[in-house]
Amino acid sequence: MILRKLTTLILLLAGISNFASAYPIDGYLHTGIRRLWYQHEVVLGAMNGRMPVTGAMLIMDSIRLTFLDDRQEIMRSLPPVDEEFQTQLEELFPSYRDRYSVSILDITPGKEVRYAEREPMIGYQPGSVGKLAVLAALFCELENIYVDCYDDRWMLMRTKVVPAGQWAVYDHHTVPFFDTEKRNFYKRQVAPTDEMTLYEWVDHMVSVSNNGAASVLWREVILMRVFQQDYPELTTEEAEEYFRKTDRRELMDLATDVVSCPLRALGITSDEWRLGQMFTRGATGRIPGQGGSIGTTRGLMKFLLALENGRVIDHKSDLEMKRLMYATDRRIRYASSSVLDSAAVYFKSGSLYGCSPSLPGSCGEYAGNKMNYMNSVAIVEQPDGTKYIVVLMTNVLSKNSAWDHRRLAAEIDAMLRPEEEQESAG
Repeated sequence: MILRKLTTLILLLAGISNFASAYPIDGYLHTGIRRLWYQHEVVLGAMNGRMPVTGAMLIMDSIRLTFLDDRQEIMRSLPPVDEEFQTQLEELFPSYRDRYSVSILDITPGKEVRYAEREPMIGYQPGSVGKLAVLAALFCELENIYVDCYDDRWMLMRTKVVPAGQWAVYDHHTVPFFDTEKRNFYKRQVAPTDEMTLYEWVDHMVSVSNNGAASVLWREVILMRVFQQDYPELTTEEAEEYFRKTDRRELMDLATDVVSCPLRALGITSDEWRLGQMFTRGATGRIPGQGGSIGTTRGLMKFLLALENGRVIDHKSDLEMKRLMYATDRRIRYASSSVLDSAAVYFKSGSLYGCSPSLPGSCGEYAGNKMNYMNSVAIVEQPDGTKYIVVLMTNVLSKNSAWDHRRLAAEIDAMLRPEEEQESAG
């Protein structure tokens, strides 16, 4: 049924344009993100590639902000812990109590909102989950430039082309490229000579977690704050001159401020979530870090709840951020659980690991014996109407926790969707 609707949609678009689209399914024309054009070609069978799971097939109008659309009442803060829900959550963690932190918010329409959390204020290195702060900062500064017109913000995202420069290096994560004329799709690391629209940089930052893209966008957010209404016409040369002439201490304070302001406005404290350093050596060579980065499950849950309320920036901006989090690319870690294949998942993951020969335990990729942070945030919307938000942060040494995240995704989903409900939905 979904594929039939998708094919009908693509045929309708083909009657308007030669472009195929997919953001989430019907959004290439909206964003100009070329990766999404390629994904639609794959769905059509016109190009080889991995087919998206059923839950990644939503169209734009199917993505909504939960509390604005489904509730009369807008929640402004996290509810008290539900004792029964809390007991169920604790039963999932018989061991590693000091190595797992999680917050869960059940926002299923027609049911009482339920909240549970364990070790919610333990601070973790947020890794790439912290890129959501850059995303919020971007939309905040876009609003400051175009206070009364969202369409102008959207057009700037779609048309403003900015270079990578040295800010984007080095990052081992590759990003997808699609030549729409030659129909050539490939992946490679970002090069300093690359130029892309703001929308494509955002997509690379969120969908494949590219560090270079995050540093480029953080740079652009700083420039938006400094140049304001002059930013849309700002040239690369003018931008580089600004960074060359401005005192480093001033740049450090400004870099911290632009990613902190949207969070503090939501009541998220610096102990709950902060970013202190850019994501690449090329960027930190221009703007050194300060204060360190930290994340907690409670702080990130506050952010995701505000996003569903349309309170991070405004309704249209928050909806666009949610669309950008929609997992249409390959799902990993928590989001890779097969029980989520039919669910819409709005997702971000991050990790940071370190090894030391002087410490006990084995060490390898994503299995550090010194530190081994792995974090996942997910808004899950099941076809049966079940909706919930999960923030999971772990630091289990000498073990790749991706499997634990995947296992916990299945167990948490089962906790929220008893077997009789799943069978009824099926």
